[in-house]
Amino acid sequence: MFDGFLSESIIKRAISNNHIEVEIINFREFSKEKNKHVDDYQYGGGAGMVLMLQPIIDCLKQIKTSQSKVILLSPQGKTLSQSTVKQLTNLSDHLILICGHYEGFDERINHYIDMSISIGDYILTGGEIPAMVIMDAIIRLRDQVINPLSLQNESFDDYLLDYPVYTKPLKYDGYQVPDILVSGNHQKINDWRKQQQIIKTLKNRPDLYKKYLKLKDRSK
Repeated sequence: MFDGFLSESIIKRAISNNHIEVEIINFREFSKEKNKHVDDYQYGGGAGMVLMLQPIIDCLKQIKTSQSKVILLSPQGKTLSQSTVKQLTNLSDHLILICGHYEGFDERINHYIDMSISIGDYILTGGEIPAMVIMDAIIRLRDQVINPLSLQNESFDDYLLDYPVYTKPLKYDGYQVPDILVSGNHQKINDWRKQQQIIKTLKNRPDLYKKYLKLKDRSK
């Protein structure tokens, strides 16, 4: 599942230029069961198989260092946000992401992790896609991966969505680029963009707009 993700575009260049290193480990290799299975029925009965501790923890013991931070991908974790991504970027140079399957993990795994993260209030078939989401979000913030200017004024900075952007042609199918953007007055352009950020956030994400207002009040 990770082959395409790791061999395209920005992620591929980051790896090729040694800005990041990614290692995919199948904890099935650490299973002590005869057929190498890593799941079993849950105590107390109930539908669905549960991932066993032994293969995961034995894997962790082999790859974890004193600098490692272990992150469990779980619907029960903290919901991922851009502020959390920035926190993770500075958390450690060695992040271990544990991807789940089936009905979930043996609850005792929480004794071996540093934090748990969810990418949203929905259920997927496994933790691989959430892992890719987290990796992509973190990698692009690492030094030298992309142009620092591209990271300025992004969506979710200060809880605001990004301002609208346009390119050629100036007119298309009756729709025209706002006059302010071709005025050459950079101060007015910046003011317009800030206003548009506020308008878009209020319209599309009122939940973020409320956070923006609180942040604005605290900064007074």
